[in-house]
Amino acid sequence: MAVFLVEYTYPPEKLPLRDEHRPAHRAWLSEQVDAGRMLIAGPLTDGSGGLFLVRGDDADSTREFVAADPFQQVGGVSAVRVQEWTPVFGPFTA
Repeated sequence: MAVFLVEYTYPPEKLPLRDEHRPAHRAWLSEQVDAGRMLIAGPLTDGSGGLFLVRGDDADSTREFVAADPFQQVGGVSAVRVQEWTPVFGPFTA
């Protein structure tokens, strides 16, 4: 499997919605980390989005995978960017 960088953009007006669904979002992320599919996840410090490293077969299946995230299910994400990434050094190299 390849590694994909997934970047979310959060619409500022949806902050209350994300606050409401954050426990479900984090539970989903934790389940994906435990399953080995999600390598790392976290929000950007300015609140404008989130960044994930995900194992996947291709960009399309990775988009489908993250579409199950509760934040996406409730419309808390305005844009999703998926880009294949090649780790060369560090813990995510194969």
